[in-house]
Amino acid sequence: MYELKTKENDHSVIEFIEKIENPKKRGDAYTLLDIFTQTTGFQAKLWGSSIIGFGSYHYRYKSGHEGDAPLVGFSPRKAKISLYLAPYEPQRDELLLNFGKHTTGKGCVYINKVADIDVEVLKKLIQQSVAYLNKLYPST
Repeated sequence: MYELKTKENDHSVIEFIEKIENPKKRGDAYTLLDIFTQTTGFQAKLWGSSIIGFGSYHYRYKSGHEGDAPLVGFSPRKAKISLYLAPYEPQRDELLLNFGKHTTGKGCVYINKVADIDVEVLKKLIQQSVAYLNKLYPST
């Protein structure tokens, strides 16, 4: 049976951020930590070894695969900062038009630095992702 590698754990988010070598990326991580915390109202938790997540939900696919994931989060990776937002949220693409410099992947939005984006649009993306996932996967 498949076991998820990315699980919530008790490692320190601050210690993780402090280990980021690039001082600008470390500063952006602290900025994002503040934005996500204030916008969601959730305490940051480390998921796996490098994802800072906020809130959580339990999903179950038709295939039977199930697990837990953060509602939203980010990861300050070496190349780019990954933002974890609901990929199929209906207004996401429209909001991304005014987001600033970014790229998208299958499930993530990637930015180089916080200065490249509109923080107010990020807050809307976070709020809508949380609302969408809570509606899609209501807690029991």
